[in-house]
Amino acid sequence: MLFVRRDKDGAVTLYIDEDWAVERGVDPSQLVKIEIPRELYANGTVQQLREYAATCLESLDNGNP
Repeated sequence: MLFVRRDKDGAVTLYIDEDWAVERGVDPSQLVKIEIPRELYANGTVQQLREYAATCLESLDNGNP
């Protein structure tokens, strides 16, 4: 699981937990919790994690869980 925030420029920022995000000045209400598949979390690159998170956020924006 990761906490994700989409920045105003469209970039996706990943946070390992909510407390870490808050320490970096992020409003917790802007975070979305996303379940990451175990294989991707263990073996994926940061870019692959961002792309997966962006796809999940787009699905949520479109009303698809």
